[in-house]
Amino acid sequence: MFSALTRGCVRVFDRYLPDPLILVLIITLIVFAAGMIFQGHGPVAMLGFWQDGFWNLLSFAMQMALMLVTGFTVAKTPLFMHLVARIATVARTPVRAVVIVAFVSLVVTWFNWGIGLVVGAILARELARRVEGVDYRLLVASAYVGFIIWHAGLSAAAPLVVATPGHFLEDKIGLISTSETLFSPLNLIICAVILVLLPVVCGFMMRGLKNPVTVKADQLTDEPTDTTHDEETRPAERLEQSKWLAWISAALGFAAVIAYAVGGGGLNLNIVIFVLIFLGLALHGSPKRFLETLDEAVRGVAGVLIQFPFYAGIMGMMSASGLAAELANGFVSISSAHTLPLVSFLSAGFINIFIPSGGGQWAVQGPILIEAAQSLNADIGDVITGFAWGDAWTNMIQPFWALPALAIAGLKARDIMGFCVVIMLVTGGVIGALLLI
Repeated sequence: MFSALTRGCVRVFDRYLPDPLILVLIITLIVFAAGMIFQGHGPVAMLGFWQDGFWNLLSFAMQMALMLVTGFTVAKTPLFMHLVARIATVARTPVRAVVIVAFVSLVVTWFNWGIGLVVGAILARELARRVEGVDYRLLVASAYVGFIIWHAGLSAAAPLVVATPGHFLEDKIGLISTSETLFSPLNLIICAVILVLLPVVCGFMMRGLKNPVTVKADQLTDEPTDTTHDEETRPAERLEQSKWLAWISAALGFAAVIAYAVGGGGLNLNIVIFVLIFLGLALHGSPKRFLETLDEAVRGVAGVLIQFPFYAGIMGMMSASGLAAELANGFVSISSAHTLPLVSFLSAGFINIFIPSGGGQWAVQGPILIEAAQSLNADIGDVITGFAWGDAWTNMIQPFWALPALAIAGLKARDIMGFCVVIMLVTGGVIGALLLI
């Protein structure tokens, strides 16, 4: 039955899933119509909500793009590429290959989702070269499904936002320490279960494929990079290749991070990006190599950059029209103090389809969940944890964040989404049960 489910999902999504840009256009039309039908707004008002919201996430979009780009530059350093090659030597069978990719992707994504997306995709390409008979689509899907843990890890959005001084809900809840969210027993237990469960599910999916789609090693060969510098004798070119300039700059960056931490600074999106920039510069060993990798990384976020304004527009319509609040309130109205973390999970999963941005979605849904938690006397940390897992959960059917990994792998969203749906169904039941228990 499990094999039949996998094959059925793969066939359906391969046939019917359009490009992610088409999806965001369709969702835009749905939300536009829903605002008029269910909220009573006229078309001119909905157009205003859409246009006003279109540019509301530019700063956050820049953070997300930098997270992906800097994560890519670190993942493509010689040290990380050597580690990927060493990991790849462990896999000798197709099942072991997808299990390893899923496990590594989960672990790395927990530390940083930008690096996790890139490392998983690079490892999938490497194993596709080395392991005969492994399904390349499932390898890349196994790399992407590790993304389900991102909002429970060190680069999470909502848990880091509420731990950052000056966040928009501080007057209501103060600062919520990461010990109550990311490092709470509830979150750590769910992470441990997912870390074991997801690679096993990927292994079973590989066993159930009768006709795996494979690729030849020469189809996945990277373009050669010119590493000769014999003619680079001018002062400007020597500066570009200077190891000392790279290392001294990185040392200044790390010193600033240490001073920030000693001064009581907490973990947030800006400090993670800051660390990744200087870590990449140090590990590449020269500004020129860093910039070359950066150029390659930027090409991988093109889809994210063009789609983010559209999702910001959708978020604007959802928020200003009252659709998001009505949906969130509808979920909250059937909650109790005990069930609110589960309801937070389910509602976040549903709304994430329309607003696939953890930080952007928290801006819309967070005030409603916090008010409900306070009125029901529920644990605010557990409610935020439920929200975080719900936001990440339905990313399995929301291909927005798969775009960088797909760009590295050379695949389309429809190639992997069938496998991702199976993961979503299995993990949804497990995470929901743990939140309820």
